[in-house]
Amino acid sequence: MNRAGARLLTRLYPRAWRERYGTEFEALLRDGNGDLRTWANAFWSALRERVIPTVGGNMDQQINSFGAMIRRPSAFIPLAMSLTALSLLLGHLAIFGAVREADEGTTAHLWQILMAGQMPVLAFFAIKWLPQAPRQTLYVLALQAGAVLASMAPVFYFNL
Repeated sequence: MNRAGARLLTRLYPRAWRERYGTEFEALLRDGNGDLRTWANAFWSALRERVIPTVGGNMDQQINSFGAMIRRPSAFIPLAMSLTALSLLLGHLAIFGAVREADEGTTAHLWQILMAGQMPVLAFFAIKWLPQAPRQTLYVLALQAGAVLASMAPVFYFNL
């Protein structure tokens, strides 16, 4: 790629990013072939950097930290499912009270589906991440177990 093209693509990035990585990135572009794919990739990355900037300019973040681990879909989806089941149950209790019904009803079925549906996701999460980051994975699994127990507590307390 010629110098002008590399400079143009580098100028698309935010100033803080250019100050830290600009010279290396421009040299990398000049050494490349400069095809359409390179232009599109650099343009998309510059747009993404402007919308979601690199946190603190730190590209060396721990990929297996607790914060990074909890953001993985297989970690937060079961949490969301447990909290959704809990909110359904608490909403039902607020509207109808702790009344036993002849049939379980829609809320009970949804609660059961949410609680059972998260088990395969939890198993996948544990199998995939326990060997790679055991401590962080155990913290996330403990948080997920707490959410499950919080969702089950009203069922046992009110004998629903």
